[in-house]
Amino acid sequence: MFHRLAAGAALVLLSPLSQAAADTAAFPSRAVKIVVGYTPGGGTDMTARLLAQQLGEKLGQSVIVENRPGAGQNIGATYVSRADPDGYTLFLSSSALAINVSLFPKLDYDPIKSFAPIAVFGQSPNLLVVSSKLPVKDVKQLIAYGKQHPGALNFSSSGHGSTQHLSAELFKLRTGISATHVPYKGSGPSINGVQTGEVQFTFINIPSMSALMGSDKVKVVGLTSSKRSAAVPDVPTLAESGVQGMDVAAWYGLLAPAGTPPAIVKRLNQAVNDALADEKFRTQLMQAGVEPMNSTPEFFASFLADDIALWKKVISAAGTKVD
Repeated sequence: MFHRLAAGAALVLLSPLSQAAADTAAFPSRAVKIVVGYTPGGGTDMTARLLAQQLGEKLGQSVIVENRPGAGQNIGATYVSRADPDGYTLFLSSSALAINVSLFPKLDYDPIKSFAPIAVFGQSPNLLVVSSKLPVKDVKQLIAYGKQHPGALNFSSSGHGSTQHLSAELFKLRTGISATHVPYKGSGPSINGVQTGEVQFTFINIPSMSALMGSDKVKVVGLTSSKRSAAVPDVPTLAESGVQGMDVAAWYGLLAPAGTPPAIVKRLNQAVNDALADEKFRTQLMQAGVEPMNSTPEFFASFLADDIALWKKVISAAGTKVD
């Protein structure tokens, strides 16, 4: 009798672990939710919806996108960081995850400790765009002009702490020129300021610039990536123009709450990489100005840590903060 009771107790003790293992093996057995920290229609939201469609096919379950905008995606990040670590609530983050930790005085999550990285699957470099009213034709001439006319250059961005803003601050650090930041409310007004000559240059992502390619009001002179982009093959990288250390881009990555079982993280990573093998999906990303990239969870973790360190230096040097 004692042995039967002991055996029954052991089964009771083991049953939660057994159930967890069964849940992991069966994943996913219901719909998966991808949270986006921005409003519908933007670049991150659009990328999330493209990925959700592909993941639904690869996982054999519905994958829905839920928008929780606000505070530079911090509201969405906080929500996912507190979700059950079961793989059913995911976060599609932009590079703001690496930036915000140095930009905001306090966050309700930790970009490293609060998440289990799944995959970083795309990058979107910024273009360096100069007003046609400025008497320069390329990056070298822009740098020379800035050094010859200290205090004469202004640059626009879509707002404090955006990758456009911080790319320009990094450009200042790498070249030694001075330029004043003029923030606008969005990419459209930012590039319009360059067209009208209110500011002399800006950094802007490829999708936001696509309608103005070939315009006689602006000159596209450089790209913030290590190699040229298939979307703008005639635009040289900043490294080609002699500016080193400017291999930066907005990126898109998928994360789960910390504590998500490694087997589920691996399953999701495989699904993302399987999606990237689909030529239609890759074409959709590239048409949106996003360069596809395959990765492992370990690579994404290292990638995120490096990006946090980079932007921490830039934000500290620029003295940029958001209340």
